[in-house]
Amino acid sequence: MSTKTDLRTISHLLGDALSQFAKLFQNEVDLAKAELGEKVQQIGGAVGLIAAGAVLVIPAIVMALFALSAALIAGGWSQPVAYLISAIVAAVLAAILFAVGMSRLDARHLAPRETLRQLEKDKDTVKGMVR
Repeated sequence: MSTKTDLRTISHLLGDALSQFAKLFQNEVDLAKAELGEKVQQIGGAVGLIAAGAVLVIPAIVMALFALSAALIAGGWSQPVAYLISAIVAAVLAAILFAVGMSRLDARHLAPRETLRQLEKDKDTVKGMVR
């Protein structure tokens, strides 16, 4: 009789453990969803900044490059050299904007670190339960 009771107790404990593991897994899925949602917002913000920067800086840079070229020409530089220097200045500014935008999209900053850390803890907990 105690064997039947022991089996029922063991099966009940195993059922509880599996139920707790399912709840834990669902909580981790919910955490991952929330964290990934935050990361998507970060990406959206970075892309928005890149786009806004590109749109707003174009007319300003064009006018500044015209002014730079005019100043160089007035200073005695030849027209082709003045325009080349203006183009180099524009390329440097574009590289800076590109680098800032790309740094904000770095995968290391977008990884769901909290979820990964929590999943590692859960894996250790399940291993401990199985022993």
